[in-house]
Amino acid sequence: MARKKYDEETDNHDRWLVSYADFITLLFAFFVVMYALSSVNEGKYRVLSNSLLNAFGRVQTAPIQGEPQPAPGGLLRALPPRQRTSEAVRREKEQLTGMARSLQQVMAPLVQQGKVRVTQSARGINVEINASVLFAPGDARLSEDSIQALRAVAEVLRDDDHAIQVEGHTDSVPIKNAQFPSNWELSSVRASSVVRLFIESGIAEKRLTAVGHGPTQPVGPNDTIEGRMRNRRVSVMILSNIPENATEVPVTVPR
Repeated sequence: MARKKYDEETDNHDRWLVSYADFITLLFAFFVVMYALSSVNEGKYRVLSNSLLNAFGRVQTAPIQGEPQPAPGGLLRALPPRQRTSEAVRREKEQLTGMARSLQQVMAPLVQQGKVRVTQSARGINVEINASVLFAPGDARLSEDSIQALRAVAEVLRDDDHAIQVEGHTDSVPIKNAQFPSNWELSSVRASSVVRLFIESGIAEKRLTAVGHGPTQPVGPNDTIEGRMRNRRVSVMILSNIPENATEVPVTVPR
């Protein structure tokens, strides 16, 4: 019997499509994995890392490679600029508020008598002291009673780093004698007397400035006795490191 002859198998010219499809699938998977790796949330990774390390008794964490690290001792520098500014303003306000309360406490008897006012504003803290507390009329030498009060103020300010500007003010009544030709000299020397006492009490000289305003910045009317008494004053300004727009507000002492 004759053997049946089978037709030769026909070549399949579309087999390359199978390999091509496999290659495209692998390439797609490769890019999906690469995208997933590039989208790792470093913040969440750090939270997870800190939690795990704290759980095992380790507080410090190794920095993520390529992540910018905050400068030593400067946590605020690691924040975005706007958030960093807001945080600095908040801390400055808190520090000045605490200082203002301390100043009001050490001057409490004079505050209750209305001879001292402690206020806080964008400029800083203003301790307004009636001149009658510090000086005899027409004189720039500190009275013995005032020295103790000013030293208590210096005790609060001594270890701080804010600049301090002592401002002398007078009323509009002219003064002219051998020592003070005008109110300008009187206000300037009175401010300098307070500055000198602060230096003797341990406050750094570089933080202090003495300014005489004469009668140019009244806080009351000069045509009444009460107004002139209010205008004769010395203001101790603790200047804010971060000025901002704000209104002057009284400081209250917690009971």
